Amino acid sequence: MWQRVMGRAWEFRLVSFRGPGHPLGKIFPKSCDRRGLITLSVTPAVGLADQPAKVAIEGLAPLQGVTLRALVVNGQGSLFDACAHYQADQQGGIDLSRDVCRGGDYVGVEPMGLFWSLSPATIEKPYQRLEPEDVESPVKVQITVHQEYSQPGAIPGQVLAQTSVERWFTLPDVRRIRLKEGAIRGSLFLPPGNGPFPGVIDMFGDEGGLIEFRSSLLATHGFAALSLPYFNFEDLPKVMDDFHLEYFEEAARFLLRHPKVKKSGIGVIGTGKGGELALSMITFLPEVVAAVCISGCSSITASALHYGKETLPGLCFNMSRIKILDNGIFDIYEALDDPRNPANSQSRIPIEKAEGHFLFVVGEDDHNWKSSLYAEIATTCLHQHKKANFNLLSYPGAGHRINPSFSPVCLVALDRVLGVPILSGGENKAHAHAQEHSWGKILEFLNLHLK
Repeated sequence: MWQRVMGRAWEFRLVSFRGPGHPLGKIFPKSCDRRGLITLSVTPAVGLADQPAKVAIEGLAPLQGVTLRALVVNGQGSLFDACAHYQADQQGGIDLSRDVCRGGDYVGVEPMGLFWSLSPATIEKPYQRLEPEDVESPVKVQITVHQEYSQPGAIPGQVLAQTSVERWFTLPDVRRIRLKEGAIRGSLFLPPGNGPFPGVIDMFGDEGGLIEFRSSLLATHGFAALSLPYFNFEDLPKVMDDFHLEYFEEAARFLLRHPKVKKSGIGVIGTGKGGELALSMITFLPEVVAAVCISGCSSITASALHYGKETLPGLCFNMSRIKILDNGIFDIYEALDDPRNPANSQSRIPIEKAEGHFLFVVGEDDHNWKSSLYAEIATTCLHQHKKANFNLLSYPGAGHRINPSFSPVCLVALDRVLGVPILSGGENKAHAHAQEHSWGKILEFLNLHLK
């Protein structure tokens, strides 16, 4: 099934969290400027990072223009901010779920715009991603209301009201277990209760290391989620070299053996290189029954993949095809060899052999590589082999790194190895909508095929 997602209608449900001994159980009051009786409220003030929050202001003058600003300091001390212009209604109120943003970092009715538009402040090094490294601590967002309109990066007007918000990536009683089990490294997140829970292996791309924020969120939705690094972490290889699928097979078998994991098969979710590995796992490993491939390739890339006596060579990156734009940003869209070239047929992952189910998620403006084309190649192959075990979500205007709902959008990101800015592609609003819609569909897919 192919689905090109263009909808702009969103239904939000506010969730109330309770949990003794955990910040999600606290109740936070509204912020109030008592001199002018201006109140700023965020509901919930403490909540999960992938859940919506309602932002509202009361007590302004009729039709008064104000600037809303959101500020976050990441774990390295870098400042991220967002700016939005709103006009009060005749009663002096503003409701971000209803009212139009008139300027700043986004425009239109965007209830969560202050969150997904966060980007490095002017004084900071540009092109940094705002992604949590410590999922057991919240992302703290300071929201302020300023008099009159001020542009992003400019000195804002007088503060009229302010409040703080905590966005969490875990829930009370979710267990985080650091793994050093045989060759496997990573973190296992287990929901509260005895289970058994559906198991999911979670992988990211060629930046390497341990990235946990998606796994921890999956655990809040009832999955036993294994965040699986495959290089540049602890005693794993420091750089991407040839891959041996036996490492991923060992991880899949470990997860299936766990007493709190269902025995009927696991799922995998991967972004970029991780998506390519997810396709390889569901193709060759019977333990894997569902795969989510986000912005991945349908062939092996860069490094060869070995499994037993079988080897799939990696497609090459041709550095001469990289463009350096006028602003110093690298566009690597054309760098990877064309998988449709018959000379590259040995690199193709034979996904038609898989018995499980596929979900492909792509942004049509991905500039890291041609993920829309690679998804088309994969789904055409499945269709030609009379397979109906796939769905494709294709998002106009979205770029490469499609994260869970309300994640800050980063259209140009510093490469952690090369240290240069790489164009990820996309447009802020379209990419944010793709993240919100696809995350719900990913959870539905995993629930359907694992639960």
